[in-house]
Amino acid sequence: MIILRLLAAILGVGLIMITLRSAMRTFVVPRNIPDGITHRVFDLVRLILDLLAKATFTFRQRDAILAWYAPLALLALLPVWYILVMVGYALLFWATGASSIYTAVRDSGSSLLTLGFEPVFGWSHTLLALTEAAIGLILVALLISYLPTIYSAFSRRENAVTLLEVRAGDPPSAETMLLRYQRIHGLDRLTTEWERWEIWFADIQESHTSLPMLAFFRSPYPEHSWLTASGVVMDAAALLLSAVDRPFDAQAALCIRGGYLALRSIADNFNIPYHNNPDPTEPISIRREEFDAVIANLKAEGVPLKPDLDQAWRDYSGWRVNYDTVLIHLAGFLEVPHAPWSSDRAVSYKRKRLLR
Repeated sequence: MIILRLLAAILGVGLIMITLRSAMRTFVVPRNIPDGITHRVFDLVRLILDLLAKATFTFRQRDAILAWYAPLALLALLPVWYILVMVGYALLFWATGASSIYTAVRDSGSSLLTLGFEPVFGWSHTLLALTEAAIGLILVALLISYLPTIYSAFSRRENAVTLLEVRAGDPPSAETMLLRYQRIHGLDRLTTEWERWEIWFADIQESHTSLPMLAFFRSPYPEHSWLTASGVVMDAAALLLSAVDRPFDAQAALCIRGGYLALRSIADNFNIPYHNNPDPTEPISIRREEFDAVIANLKAEGVPLKPDLDQAWRDYSGWRVNYDTVLIHLAGFLEVPHAPWSSDRAVSYKRKRLLR
């Protein structure tokens, strides 16, 4: 019996430490560190929602179900952590003299939830009750304190996505963005836009890697997506640099670089493969005839174009190759709404694990 109680104590301490480590990795450590408990909770919630979504017929219906995914999985973490802590402390209560497993579980539950319906006796059980109550409060405090952080990052992200609809249409496209600036603002005003989006990319790189569940928070409108917005902005900058006859805009180049670095960092969270240093001549998902069709539309609207369209295509392809793979893989992985040159050619992704 002594050996069994010793093993129970070791197992109990292990469960408590694993749970605390999970909470620290998920909310406290400012970087994405793989955690098995968080992975399994997110995987289970997604499995349930995928089963529900099988009965849907339209993207809007599926989107309405998947909109619950990240919030539900996030809230499900707390009861899972509580159960693990309660089991861990129940083992400790039993190991330190509780008369039965039932009594140990009752003591543990009373202490964790600070209900106080079961008095404890002895210094060891009193110490266990106090530390368990403290851990329960800490776990609640962690979740409550980080919810505003998560929704603040979400709000900043979505403000830019909504504003893009005014400039790039719905669904957004790089062609529409360039044409609207040509008609309304003038292409020179795009430099300010590239500066804003470079900052936005830096913001999502930081927030979506330290809190990877943010990638699964869907936009308030089914037609919007932070990912398709990313693709549109980078494509518009790439088209401007490669095909539009105007002085080189260094800010557009910086915006593209900021964009593909952000998407690569987010893709790393989900083990999505990409070439870290692709050759500019590697093939991309955009066909030459698609590029030519956009160029023809820009020309018809009076956008000044470079005379050598073959070189323009090579230059555009050289920019796009940096983010092409990661963009279309993330589009399939996150199941984002339709948008040209991104989710319309998304790579189907079979999920094995949603969070790394």
